[in-house]
Amino acid sequence: MPKTMRAVRVSKAGGPFELVEREIPEVGPSQIRIKVEACGICHSDAFVKGGAYPGLVLPRVPGHEIAGRVDAVGEQVTSFRKGDRAGVGWHGGHCFVCNACRKGLFINCERAQVTGISFDGGYAEYVVVPYEAAARIPDKLAAADAAPLLCAGITTYNSLRNSGARAGDTVAVVGIGGLGHLAIQYAARMGFRTVAVSRGKDKEELARSLGAHEYIDTQRTTAAEGLQRLGGADLVLATAPNNQAISSTLDGLKVRGKLLIVAAPFEPMTVSVFPLLSGKTIAGWPSGSSIDSEETMAFSALTSVRPRIETFKLEQAEQALAKVLENRVRFRAVLVP
Repeated sequence: MPKTMRAVRVSKAGGPFELVEREIPEVGPSQIRIKVEACGICHSDAFVKGGAYPGLVLPRVPGHEIAGRVDAVGEQVTSFRKGDRAGVGWHGGHCFVCNACRKGLFINCERAQVTGISFDGGYAEYVVVPYEAAARIPDKLAAADAAPLLCAGITTYNSLRNSGARAGDTVAVVGIGGLGHLAIQYAARMGFRTVAVSRGKDKEELARSLGAHEYIDTQRTTAAEGLQRLGGADLVLATAPNNQAISSTLDGLKVRGKLLIVAAPFEPMTVSVFPLLSGKTIAGWPSGSSIDSEETMAFSALTSVRPRIETFKLEQAEQALAKVLENRVRFRAVLVP
């Protein structure tokens, strides 16, 4: 086995990615080492590159959409063996002892770690992670397809299945991007009447190919008017970080409908309180812990949900992140070492 590996790191805030050669990290007692086969690129990786995430210590290797095989196992780990397929998402481990953990809310752990921020992530050939952060990857999923499911996939799948919506309900997905193109697939396969909401007639064919039953072109009508013509939405899942697009859907909800936000814009969102008096609600949803990642991938394998991806080599990380931030990737970028 080689003693060194290639990795892409950020050494200073706002500086370029650096492709470096470094020693392959050793596992601690409760850790596993994964030989990375694919690592997705997320918008939030820009926080690492910019040095802007609270508590971030540089240099750091980014990447929280990791898919590969277990290469080494700590002496206290019994849940994984060498050779197992494993993936790691945003949630990079928890303390087990805080009140949130005692309630099983690991994603809300008071001392939660974040993969690629609290410790080095997957822009590398090997990564070491706490065992509780890892999820099993089904054999039916290629590594490059599994990687984005550990962020965009779990965020949309987990939010939909915990939204309270039931089969047959009308669910509108706002945005057809990295999150939205997966949300449409999940919503349709969960038995919801799925409505895609986006800008431009040219996106309708794509939306329907992903499983949407209806399409609302916001260049021709407002989201609220379009949803009202369809009888209103029981749930709106906002996957595009646009405050106007999100708030415009509130009047398209049914009485007691829910606006669920999984991609928040940087700008404050302004809404009228009056629609809320009919019982409408606005909520957000985090991604999930390792078991949620595992169930996301299992459902994706079972129902043939797949991300649409573009692959890049490690040395193309700078170019790949730039394309993601400029919205020029359709729809997820994946590094393949």
